[in-house]
Amino acid sequence: MKKRRWLKWSLISVVVLIVVALFGATMYMYQYAFVPGQKSFLNGGKPTKVYQDNQRWLKNVKQSKWHQQSATDDLKLAAIYVPATKPTNKTILVAHGYMGKKEDMARYIHMYHDLGYNVLAPDDRAAGESEGDAIGYGWTDRLDYVKWTQKIVATNGQDSQIALFGVSMGGATVMFTAGEKLPKQVKAVIEDCGYNSIADELAYQLNDLFGLPKFPLFYTTNWMARVRAGYNFNDGDTAKSLAKSKLPIFMIHGDQDKFVPTKMVYTNYKAANAPKQLWVVPGAAHGEALATDPTTYRNKVAQFLNEYLQ
Repeated sequence: MKKRRWLKWSLISVVVLIVVALFGATMYMYQYAFVPGQKSFLNGGKPTKVYQDNQRWLKNVKQSKWHQQSATDDLKLAAIYVPATKPTNKTILVAHGYMGKKEDMARYIHMYHDLGYNVLAPDDRAAGESEGDAIGYGWTDRLDYVKWTQKIVATNGQDSQIALFGVSMGGATVMFTAGEKLPKQVKAVIEDCGYNSIADELAYQLNDLFGLPKFPLFYTTNWMARVRAGYNFNDGDTAKSLAKSKLPIFMIHGDQDKFVPTKMVYTNYKAANAPKQLWVVPGAAHGEALATDPTTYRNKVAQFLNEYLQ
């Protein structure tokens, strides 16, 4: 009898320890992946001269601050608007990457400005000057970007022509956005190294950074995200968004990308249900396509935009 009781309480203790350990690990993973802060795995080292030069350019170029409320959750969002040197009705809406902010897009803003476009660069929820306490991986942000396109039209006029552009998480953001109901003034999309789904990217990182399988942390972290961040990250599937979109899209990805594996761009390209172009950049790591081949990058982007923003 005593032995049975001992076994019973031993089993209960083991189960309790497992539950406590899993809850602790889930809290850690949620903090690690969804809460803004310093992330050791994103340490990019010393800023390059090109990065510093573009940061200085952005600080000195003519610009204005734009604000709006988020599509849900009543958050105040911020953006910078850089008008073209010569007046134009053509605007590029730029989406930054994971744990980034609008200023991190300086090199891209500079490129589009030099090409003659207005540029609007927002801070996503929980980034930069925007409110929020959870990273949306582009999924919660997509509806905010719909509102930014509407704000461009309301501010710059009904003859506006708009293209969406994003890098890394921003690439996924603009693909998610492309699947929503957008103003007719939105004409095209350019995505650079975006993942094909939030779930696939998080599962890949769980294995790459921690050597762990999907079960059980992937599922418990999704539960935590639903409770605390307010969304199910399994919903963020670019294939479903791209299948609904009729916008021409140009996809760019480095063939040496180990953060968002290169194979993901082929999944995205296959899913796109509109005029599409693909450029896999030889030798380029994650987010390094422009740095690897700046002349070709600029020329291909310019050619694509000239075709669809007229």
